[in-house]
Amino acid sequence: MHCRHFIAPPQTRREMLLRCAGGFGAVAAAALLGDTQAAAEALTSGSAPAAGHNPLAPRAPHHRARAKSVIFLFMDGGPSQVDTFDPKPRLDREHGQPIKMQVPKTQFANVGNVLKSPWRFRPRGASGIPVSDLFPAVAECVDDLAVVRSMVAQFSEHTSANYFLHTGHGMPGRPSMGAWTTYGLGSESQNLPGFIVLDSGMIPPGGQDCFHSAFLPATYQGSMFRHGPAPVPNLQRTEATDAAQRAKLELVRGLDRSSATRLAGDDGFESAIENFELAYRMQTAVPDLIDLSGETAETHALYGLDQPQTAIMGRQCLLARRLVERGVRFIEVLCPEVDGDRWDQHSNLVKGHELNAGATDRPIAGLLQDLKRRGLLDETLVVWGGEFGRTPMAQGSDGRDHNPFGYTMWLAGGGVRGGTIHGETDDYGYYAIRDKVEIHDLHATMLHLLGMDHTRLTYRFSGRDMRLTDVHGNVVTGILA
Repeated sequence: MHCRHFIAPPQTRREMLLRCAGGFGAVAAAALLGDTQAAAEALTSGSAPAAGHNPLAPRAPHHRARAKSVIFLFMDGGPSQVDTFDPKPRLDREHGQPIKMQVPKTQFANVGNVLKSPWRFRPRGASGIPVSDLFPAVAECVDDLAVVRSMVAQFSEHTSANYFLHTGHGMPGRPSMGAWTTYGLGSESQNLPGFIVLDSGMIPPGGQDCFHSAFLPATYQGSMFRHGPAPVPNLQRTEATDAAQRAKLELVRGLDRSSATRLAGDDGFESAIENFELAYRMQTAVPDLIDLSGETAETHALYGLDQPQTAIMGRQCLLARRLVERGVRFIEVLCPEVDGDRWDQHSNLVKGHELNAGATDRPIAGLLQDLKRRGLLDETLVVWGGEFGRTPMAQGSDGRDHNPFGYTMWLAGGGVRGGTIHGETDDYGYYAIRDKVEIHDLHATMLHLLGMDHTRLTYRFSGRDMRLTDVHGNVVTGILA
């Protein structure tokens, strides 16, 4: 029997620690869950995470995601659809003749005669999808591809077309699709940026605005990783010891805190604080990322690192796989500089396309094969394509002009139904005539596969709810698995 005067004996220090140990974990879990909950609420409400919360913390999608990450293989300059994935026998029959259809004014208003493809198309894989001899390695992966032959764009000039492809708007000032993705979902990597652009040697027309966060918080803009031994400039530690660097960061943090009240809510201020911390973590993460010595000789050969022609793109594709493994949400791989140009052959089509295909074919196929054998392709969406296609008639005697009216892109992995062809162009390969896919539709589909409803992923700016797809966009259900 107990009475009110009973006093329990005091706990020893060991007993107190034993009883409280579970509580310490609960406190930590509560903090983590608080960040995740706040971020999830921000995604639902269409606003950025509140100050003090990690803006790159993983956030819940709107629905079950098929893909966790995106690798966008940007073929800057505009590969020719009728020379790669969309064969047109009519071009062979009418080679050298005036085209027998009304054509719009082209970029340079130099409309020549019909030009047949210099390359042979062959049915590939179990699906029998025809692929040009330009891509013998990618052809081996065709059963994993959904080839969209009916892409249309709104611009025939590189800079505006690049903005449109990347941001859904033909002028600078809108967030890139990579920025929207990390804004919506955060990133599973806390030691690397959530949106990384792997520069292979040539920045596309439009420059860094193609990868910008615009009115979204600056944390979500693309981080450029240059090719070569030092992809991130000024990342090396200048202090002699880790303790010295931590002391400097603590000083910076103290100065930041002293300004927090005056600058609370300022995006540049908050992002600067986050960047200091992220840069500190990247000093360890980036050297580990770019150290390929642990990769086997077979993997190096798979990506073409053992050949000068494919070494640059091969390294970037291999880094893309390693970034996916580390939880980075959106990776864009840019084309290497080939003979001073990219896929923009207004003349000398054969040489230009063969050089560009030769530099990218083996690395891209290696990426697809490597992702697949590691079990990563099912959760990684790979997208290939340029800002537009090219005309079926010659510019001059041996080139092709820009064509935004019907061209090809392909997708693989991440919930895409492989071995399929979606859409159709006319007999010349000029206009999309069936199941047109606009850039807004592509963006809506990419977000859908990542688990996001493109109509709900919004950000309040300039008095309205902004989104990547603006007031457009439909998910392309025909390519979904």
